[in-house]
Amino acid sequence: MGLLVKKGYSVQPFKCGPDYIDTKFHEAVCGRPSINLDTFMATPQHVRELFVRYGNDADVCIVEGMMGLFDGYDRDKGSSAEIAQVLDIPVVLVVDAKSAAYSMAALLSGFVNFRKDIRIAGVIFNKVGSEKHFQMLKQVCDDVGVECLGYLPKDAALEQGSRYLGLDFSEEADNKKLVQLLEEHVAWKTLLTF
Repeated sequence: MGLLVKKGYSVQPFKCGPDYIDTKFHEAVCGRPSINLDTFMATPQHVRELFVRYGNDADVCIVEGMMGLFDGYDRDKGSSAEIAQVLDIPVVLVVDAKSAAYSMAALLSGFVNFRKDIRIAGVIFNKVGSEKHFQMLKQVCDDVGVECLGYLPKDAALEQGSRYLGLDFSEEADNKKLVQLLEEHVAWKTLLTF
């Protein structure tokens, strides 16, 4: 979101589930209120109406998931996957690649093939150890048939502590380094085509 705002786009943030912490960070970055999309407390029709109402005048709408893609209050009910299905939007997986290479093929294959009504548009790898590690992960994507959208390198400066369960807003998050790394290593223009 920060990168796209930096590039001059009007970004409408959304958050899956009843999360009121992440939405505050979204609003700080995007300058627009972040809207919760929650099929536990609202009907699918209401979720669609919220998405259209708040996203109507934005250049880009981003729905941040929660937990794992299929994790909901009852199996996959209320999950990020259900929100994607309700809104008929593509999913970009963000996968922790720390200490893994070709085993990612089994993981990604599972996500791609588990539910055919969920469109996996691509994957961004997180905590990538080196350029060689990334090349191995790109090969995985080629073999599985999913688009590799880039990566974030493993970097201690990007790690955030869990101070007060994320409730401490006294220090404004400095996302300049994160935005720079995303710009360098992620095909963000491709993300805009989904």
